[in-house]
Amino acid sequence: MVVRETPGFWRLFFVMQGSILPKTLPKVVAILALAIGATVLHRYYPELFSVSSVTAFTLLGISLSLFLGFRNHASYERWWEGRKIWGSLMFSSRNLHRQMTTFFCAEDEVNRACRTRIARLNIAFIYAVNRRLRPNHNEFEAARFLTAEDSALLETRSNNAVAILQIMGRELGKWHRHGLIDSVSLRDINRCVNQLSEDYCACERILTTPIPFAYMLLLHRTAYAYCVLLPWGLVASIGMATPIVAALVAYTFFGFDALSEELASPFSRDTNSLPIDAMTRQLEIETLQAVDSPLDAPAPLTGRGYIVN
Repeated sequence: MVVRETPGFWRLFFVMQGSILPKTLPKVVAILALAIGATVLHRYYPELFSVSSVTAFTLLGISLSLFLGFRNHASYERWWEGRKIWGSLMFSSRNLHRQMTTFFCAEDEVNRACRTRIARLNIAFIYAVNRRLRPNHNEFEAARFLTAEDSALLETRSNNAVAILQIMGRELGKWHRHGLIDSVSLRDINRCVNQLSEDYCACERILTTPIPFAYMLLLHRTAYAYCVLLPWGLVASIGMATPIVAALVAYTFFGFDALSEELASPFSRDTNSLPIDAMTRQLEIETLQAVDSPLDAPAPLTGRGYIVN
């Protein structure tokens, strides 16, 4: 994800990083070439074009704009829900460690080991969730925070994030039986673990439930058909201005279409996706610092006004 300050008036027209233009440029150029061809044809054969045909394109354009607006709203809702879920993941993780710090005395060696154990399992869980959401882009970094026994267990499970939560629950239950944690404290800590599980299931719901394909296909076909036919309907009315108008309309429609596709997949690695890699790394740093453990790698770098996801 790219987060930047709002550019000035002139820079606004030339900013490419974070823009949807690279994805839409080939289509816009194709519509521009088609509009130029229609303009040249109209110059030599004006009798082939009807001035009244622009009315139908006006009505169809309004309808298409409304449909694109609804789809863009639905895509943004998925993107924003994904961000709220990751905010809840980070909140639950921080709250979990705060409770471990409260209930386990840092001066006692056994208690300190318990705190560190849960902290590392918590980090491993977040990395496992990240890996689940981006299976083709991230290595399984959770292994750095697991014991050999944990790794052996994960090899027999198809869902690593769920398996790590089970390991965490097993550890808490063992400490409760050994008297290291009382029932009230265990209940409070278990609430955080349950919330982590709930947030993970919400991420899976977004990941495995895309916007219905038939709805997207209808908008794709309508937008392409409209932009291809538009120059032929406009040229009799506006003449030489047809290529410019057709290109601007194509950029708007294709841009909204491409942007809504990115927003509908908030966990992808597109420019406008959520920066979950940076949030995962941030949580790792905070958790390791809280239990006085050394960091395995430098902190994530942020450039001038943007975060590279």
